[in-house]
Amino acid sequence: MTVFFTADTHFGHGGARGLYRRPFASVAAMDAAMEARWNAAVGPEDEVWHLGDVALGPAVRDLPARLARLHGRKHLVTGNNDGPATIGLAGWASVQPYAEIAVAGTGLVLCHYAFRSWRNQHRGWWNLHGHSHGRLAPLPRQADVGVDAWDFRPVTLEEILAARLSRRGSRHPHAAPPR
Repeated sequence: MTVFFTADTHFGHGGARGLYRRPFASVAAMDAAMEARWNAAVGPEDEVWHLGDVALGPAVRDLPARLARLHGRKHLVTGNNDGPATIGLAGWASVQPYAEIAVAGTGLVLCHYAFRSWRNQHRGWWNLHGHSHGRLAPLPRQADVGVDAWDFRPVTLEEILAARLSRRGSRHPHAAPPR
């Protein structure tokens, strides 16, 4: 089993295409591409931590079917756009506003929002977050796992760490390369 992280899918959100410069011809194309990229990366037995802002508008009605199509056991760390309809879905293995987990011996603090400081920050723990859509310069051991920073797909901790090492000195060391 592999553990993945993602955030800010904003399924169904027409404004996301313009606000975050998403390169899709339509909302339907954006949603289909994110679903395909999710399932290309994540296997049925994998685990995915979605760090908030799953869907907006009418897409929330379709979310139960979408969650069933998306691979993996899915956990939700709620974001500012996740209302009761999203939070209450049976497709989540867990729902919480904040989580602390360990992956491959690395402690992780998970929240929709980036922190200025976090538990065990100076003991090697990482803060993974969404909300900023790849526009926030990270602190050491901090990464935006949102789809806008990772080519519209979930990402592993190993990928996050490798990107940080390969892009030292970059303003956004975890951001996806320009298209």
